[in-house]
Amino acid sequence: MRKELLLLGAFGMLTTATLCAQEFHLQPTPQEYITQKDSVDIPRQYQILSGNSVQDGPALPLLCSLMPEEVLGASFRVYIGVKGDKIIKKYQHRIPRKSEGYFLKIEKDCIVIAGADERGAYYGVQTLAQLLALDKLPLAEVTDYPDVPYRGVVEGFYGAPWSQEARIRQLDFYGRNKMNVYIYGPKDDPYHRTPNWRKPYPAREGEELKVLVNRAKENNVIFYWAIHPGQDIRWNEEDRSLLLQKFESMYQLGVRGFAVFFDDISGEGTKADKQAELLNYIDDHFVKVKRDVAPLILCPTEYNKSWTDVEGGYLTTLGDKLNEGIKVMWTGDMVVATIDKSTLDFVNPLLKRKAYIWWNFPVSDYVQDHLLLGPVYGNGLDIKDDMSAFVSNPMEHAEASKISLYSVADYTWNMENYDSETSWKHAVRDLMPLHAEYLEIFAAHNSDPGQNGHRFRREESVAIQPALSALLKAYQEKNEIDEDAYRQVAEECRKIIVAADGLLASGNENRPLITEIRPWLIQFKQVGEYGAEVLNMIRLRQQKDAFIGSYEHARALLVLMGETDAQYKAGIKSGSLHLMPTFNALFEAATTGYNAAFHAGLDTKAVYSPYTLKSDVNQLASLPIQQKGKVNTIIPSNEVINWQAGGVLTISMDYARQLSSVLIDLGDAEVADSKFKLEVTSDGTNWQAVDLKPGYRTQVKASLKDLSVAKMRLVNVSDTEQKVYFKMFRFTEN
Repeated sequence: MRKELLLLGAFGMLTTATLCAQEFHLQPTPQEYITQKDSVDIPRQYQILSGNSVQDGPALPLLCSLMPEEVLGASFRVYIGVKGDKIIKKYQHRIPRKSEGYFLKIEKDCIVIAGADERGAYYGVQTLAQLLALDKLPLAEVTDYPDVPYRGVVEGFYGAPWSQEARIRQLDFYGRNKMNVYIYGPKDDPYHRTPNWRKPYPAREGEELKVLVNRAKENNVIFYWAIHPGQDIRWNEEDRSLLLQKFESMYQLGVRGFAVFFDDISGEGTKADKQAELLNYIDDHFVKVKRDVAPLILCPTEYNKSWTDVEGGYLTTLGDKLNEGIKVMWTGDMVVATIDKSTLDFVNPLLKRKAYIWWNFPVSDYVQDHLLLGPVYGNGLDIKDDMSAFVSNPMEHAEASKISLYSVADYTWNMENYDSETSWKHAVRDLMPLHAEYLEIFAAHNSDPGQNGHRFRREESVAIQPALSALLKAYQEKNEIDEDAYRQVAEECRKIIVAADGLLASGNENRPLITEIRPWLIQFKQVGEYGAEVLNMIRLRQQKDAFIGSYEHARALLVLMGETDAQYKAGIKSGSLHLMPTFNALFEAATTGYNAAFHAGLDTKAVYSPYTLKSDVNQLASLPIQQKGKVNTIIPSNEVINWQAGGVLTISMDYARQLSSVLIDLGDAEVADSKFKLEVTSDGTNWQAVDLKPGYRTQVKASLKDLSVAKMRLVNVSDTEQKVYFKMFRFTEN
């Protein structure tokens, strides 16, 4: 056994701004934090005495980075070690008997960091780092450990993957917030999935991944690399060997965690017995042979309750046949859903193991025009013993996702004491401490995903919503202004405008975040200006000329918001749940009243939607239609659509319109042409079939020139359910 290591040094400068005790909190919330009234000045000189067990991990380097300068003869001592190390033998009985737990004690002449394991010691140092941000060190004891064994993030969204720089910042964030898992699985990485999963990464991409792996190790994060082979896998020796070769190439880059994803696929790759056979082979011939690899993870094809065919036996086959140590992912009752005890009581017996939760929040790949910046709430607080892991699927906006990820770290560490609102406010302050008030206002009004195919909604504009409702009700029902509500809403509009400008002009504080959210900030300011002008309209409703000025300005702001939205492919929406609907309703009510009072003919419509979608295909029924000039697109779905025989998707027009073309992508042009029929009607009764012709790759297209269209429908005319994608449905007006 090596000798216990003695280091000498002095506390150096801290990068974190000092905090007063009144606003201080530890993140994530510790299991037990006991402080005395007394505190001690942060010592200028110290000695570090470290145990053998922390010599090779990141705990000791992190501690030394907090105390970078050496000074001989210091009397203040810092002890760090892991259970079994002699240096902390005196404190062995205080260490939690939990994986990744630690005991931290601050006395007048020493600091003790005693971990249940190396990662526990590392987390003890992270807690000390937070305490060192105070003006003085409190005399305190922290006894701490995580509720959930594996906590972190799966980069598993559709759309633009994160940049290298964003991933590096993420990994540092995970370390600070005691998250221990990062799963690399971006859907748009061609070497992660079809067609190139069999091929090694090119040298440049491989080196970038190696940098990330090393950064993960520095932050005590397990870097998982996931492969997504299911869409074209062949269940033979050749593909099995190619998969292991790919894993070996990743192992050589330093990866020590592996996952296999079979989500969002159809066809041969969905067979449970074949998936189990492959995963067991990987587990037996790779994971167990290497001996330094984390547990293997499977993302199944039936990964949520709404898709589960219990009688079909998919999940029970996995439960029966998979090796015991293999983890199986689960998203809950739906693709996008909060996690509660009932969903775990349903799936755990089928899998014969605790589910590995893949939580689809704050991911926004199904609502790319929205930001999801609100509190993390709705998950059970009594399920810590019912899951093996909890990882969050974030937005493509890496920095903005940290508001939610901060709270996910807090929730998975200490469920019983988790408070969603408090954690959210702390997250906002952590992200932009100098402009936290502005960011909180922005986040409070940008949290609901809007109408979407998953029917998943979130609270938004919570504090001002009662005033919005009261103002609108009084004006619509009594033609009166609720003065108290008016004052509150006017003040909120002022705050919105100031917050948007303040964040846009915030300088270098978290520049990556401002770059990500800039389009929404511009729209957000316009929402505030529009709301303020609408308030002027209802105040000036009896003043003929003054009203016109406010009316024209409000209309101009609607045009500007439309232009901001149109500049971006996915669009930009802000304040869409309560702010904009209320302002639009007030605009229409005020204009209608003005027209009646002065016999005018002003356009009363603030928002006009000429198209309505209906479908008896459950996964399509709630998809919104996006308008961009003359081009109209049904927001695509990222999952496999189970389109029943005879199932219909219908789009109704406000009146018969002249359309030029339709573009459809169901993932397979032959299936779209042979199993589906596109029909149009000009009168709602007599339907006419339209020829579908091959387009680009998997697309089909139809020309509608010279046709007047009141309704259009796509029908599964086969006698069987079709498993298809819904990548595109776009129609263009003349």
